[in-house]
Amino acid sequence: MFFRSNNNKFALVLFAETGDFLALDLGGTNFRVLLVRVSSNGKQKVEMENQIYAIPENIMRGSGTELFDHIAECLANFLEKLGIKDKKLPLGFTFSFPCQQTKLDESFLVSWTKGFKASGVEGRDVVGLLRKAIKKRGDFDIDIVAVINDTVGTMMTCGYDDHHCEIGLIVGTGTNACYMEEMRHLELVDGDEGRMCVNMEWGAFGDDGALDDIRTEFDREIDAGSLNPGKQLFEKMISGMYMGELVRLILVKMAKDGLLFQGHTTPDLLTTGHFQTSFVSAIENKKSGLLRAEQVLRGLGLDSSPEDCVAVQRVCQIVSTRAAHLCAAALAAVLRQIRDNKRLRTTVGVDGSVYKNHPQFARRLNKMVRLLVPDCDVRFLRSEDGSGKGAAMVTAVAYRLAKQHAERQRILDSLRLDRDQLLEVKRRMEEEMKRGLAEKAHTTAAVKMLPTFVRATPDGTERGDFLALDLGGTNFRVLLVRVRSGKRRSVEMHNKIYTIPQDITQGTGEELFDHIVHCIADFLEYMGMKGASLPLGFTFSFPCHQTRLDQGILIKWTKGFKASGCEGEDVATLLKDAIHRSEEFELDVVAVVNDTVGTMMTCGYEDPQCEVGLIVGTGTNACYMEEMSNVELVDGDEGRMCVNMEWGAFGDRGELDDVCTEFDRAVDDQSTYPGKQRYEKMISGMYLGEIVRNVLLDFTAKGLLFRGKLSERLKTRGIFETKFLSQIESDRLALRQVRSILQHLGLTSSTCDDSILVKEVCSVVSKRAAQLCGAGLAAVVDKIRLNRDLEKLSITVGVDGTLYKLHPHFASIMRETLRDLAPDCEVTLVQSEDGSGKGAALITAVACRLRDARK
Repeated sequence: MFFRSNNNKFALVLFAETGDFLALDLGGTNFRVLLVRVSSNGKQKVEMENQIYAIPENIMRGSGTELFDHIAECLANFLEKLGIKDKKLPLGFTFSFPCQQTKLDESFLVSWTKGFKASGVEGRDVVGLLRKAIKKRGDFDIDIVAVINDTVGTMMTCGYDDHHCEIGLIVGTGTNACYMEEMRHLELVDGDEGRMCVNMEWGAFGDDGALDDIRTEFDREIDAGSLNPGKQLFEKMISGMYMGELVRLILVKMAKDGLLFQGHTTPDLLTTGHFQTSFVSAIENKKSGLLRAEQVLRGLGLDSSPEDCVAVQRVCQIVSTRAAHLCAAALAAVLRQIRDNKRLRTTVGVDGSVYKNHPQFARRLNKMVRLLVPDCDVRFLRSEDGSGKGAAMVTAVAYRLAKQHAERQRILDSLRLDRDQLLEVKRRMEEEMKRGLAEKAHTTAAVKMLPTFVRATPDGTERGDFLALDLGGTNFRVLLVRVRSGKRRSVEMHNKIYTIPQDITQGTGEELFDHIVHCIADFLEYMGMKGASLPLGFTFSFPCHQTRLDQGILIKWTKGFKASGCEGEDVATLLKDAIHRSEEFELDVVAVVNDTVGTMMTCGYEDPQCEVGLIVGTGTNACYMEEMSNVELVDGDEGRMCVNMEWGAFGDRGELDDVCTEFDRAVDDQSTYPGKQRYEKMISGMYLGEIVRNVLLDFTAKGLLFRGKLSERLKTRGIFETKFLSQIESDRLALRQVRSILQHLGLTSSTCDDSILVKEVCSVVSKRAAQLCGAGLAAVVDKIRLNRDLEKLSITVGVDGTLYKLHPHFASIMRETLRDLAPDCEVTLVQSEDGSGKGAALITAVACRLRDARK
């Protein structure tokens, strides 16, 4: 049963709900239609109007179409009578037969019970059948929000008055129970926190032979003559549909054996169904039971003696007592389960004609339960309003939850991109690439398409020791790369990671480069190479304008850096000046490269088809080998040159405004550089957690999450780290661990449903990032294909970055998007294992080889 509780007190009833709610209660030959009015004037008030309708036997055993048409007709009659036929009201459907539920408003009938046999219904969704019957009429409309069992309705009805009510029990025409089970025990449903109502369908207990040793010849005879032999065996020993028949069979046997009625029987006594369960209740009445026994027997054509009446009363007592005790034993098992779940005080909500009308059944049941589970504090609460009121309550709560769900999805839909939108992103990226390459349009282009002056890849003859410096975030690496040529060509690397304190990233350029040089000196000493003079490749992962390989003029800082005196300056010169100030060593700065170029070269060393580099980490960027004839900023039109796209700035001219959300705008407004790097802010690891945080803040402010209660920690910018997305979206991570992340953020009272929603928000945000990245990459590979006038392109993309490497789904979603948007390109994505630092050393090695050749 898909109704969940997350609090210790079972308060799944009305909170802020008001309005009119319909309920339909179908569980026997009579069914009820109810209108439940919930109003609030400081205190909630529930009023009900209802009408009982009969279901003729021919409809019970006819076709499903006839049955649901009859129900729809009765519902129309009820609405007409109350003058509300023109209103579309939410409805809760109490359908008291064994069903398999997949969600709150979908329930597939497993098998008919209680004498129903309508064809074409078993195995089908009963809500769908009712909707179809209503639609066929066309004279009214309702919103079926929930389908529940009568036990659940009873539990909810009683739970309105007693929040300890965690069990629903029906003993009437049929019998069944439900109870609140811990989610961690429900393997069929995702989630491990809170509780969910379980509809036991215990009437089928014994169908596997578990009750064979206590079933009598009379039980077997009843089963053999039933509409569903071999099914619902427990129900056939307990419920009102069969109790009177059990007594009749015993009386027939005793009469034939000469123990009653002087050995005589009558046609009425021999007729199935002529001894009703209501007779059992009447005969067991302490004051008038024997008189009623005589009247019943006379009605059956029997001439009974006082002794016969006493014997018949005794038979009724034995049959009803057995039913009560069997019911108590099953209920004791449920109570033990709840007790093992550490809940010692429990209320059982009870309904049903046998429990209510039989003079002794309730007392016997209650007494036996207390004998079987003496350590449980059990209270029995009789439902006075039936299960229909409970169905309306479930509907009221579900209606609120459905509206909240619709609002959440409306908000999340703004973050979801369809194929047409992604194709448009790809087209606009292609346009911006052309603008960035063109001499006239370059200055106004968002995507700068910067020439790197990297024209060649390693040919295998490179050799020597090279230093590499990899700077692209608050951590950076210094590397020693030993390149060996010949048959055993290899690249051997040693590296050390250093941090750059935030006060230095936000200080002066001189302080920043002095710190970098200090770290290089430490590394050389660490490697035992103090004072060595080596060629150096500088991976500098920020937008730079290059006029030659060993020069990079910083256009603007990104990724949170803001060191003064650097923008517009050559970073190679700034590094050389810092080296001279230190007077500890000399280095030959041969190449300034972007991390994307370094990644492409690293992967290209192993795969000559690698002509694209991609970074998706703290920031995002791409490079690729462009035809010189298209690179208008550099003289010459022969061969190719690697172009550093600096695609993080895509959107800075408004290209992404139509897919940008209020959450993206909030993140941009709070960033170091508002209005800049818009594409990067929708994709990269530095910003995804912040987008999620802003969505969570919005949901909470609207009462759609965390019950509208906001933690102070969640208000803190940057507190929701992007690594949380990777952890939360991990397929191996249980919701319990998701909740521990939320508790770390101060959300100590978050529920299982909160965890599920947070996971969905993370999934939507990261999927959009991967799709946007895939759309950009599709533009790149398609341009290469068109450059080379190919119908099909086979190419390799070297990829690096923490988000790509660590997020459980980013790579696969990006790959799927790329395949869809660039179907004529066969793209192999190769993950760079050695980072862009190795690539910088390889570029340096190639440059040294070419320089030596020129000399």
